[in-house]
Amino acid sequence: MARLCVDGDDLVVRLAWWERPAARRGDVRVPLATLTHVEATRDWWRALRGVRARGTLIPGALCLGRWRHATGEDFVAVRRTHPDVVFVDLRSPSPFARITVSGPHSERVAATVRAAMA
Repeated sequence: MARLCVDGDDLVVRLAWWERPAARRGDVRVPLATLTHVEATRDWWRALRGVRARGTLIPGALCLGRWRHATGEDFVAVRRTHPDVVFVDLRSPSPFARITVSGPHSERVAATVRAAMA
């Protein structure tokens, strides 16, 4: 299962071994300086926007990879079995406009990321 963690001055999405080929990429790493907003929610579908550009989509079960929308691209790692998600909005020079990751303890993860931003 993908997880968000802070590594030095970076926010990292660590992908499980099976998620790497499904997402068609390795771990995602962005500078903490590019983060603008962090939020945890139980409504995983509300954090998703756009359509799959590259990765895997199993409707109602798994969204993993790049999602393209009118304002850019998001990286998404969401499983229905974990309806809690953390989404992080980003600004340039980040390659993504938003990163969305599902998993347990989303409030605690969001709080950790917010503390690292400060």
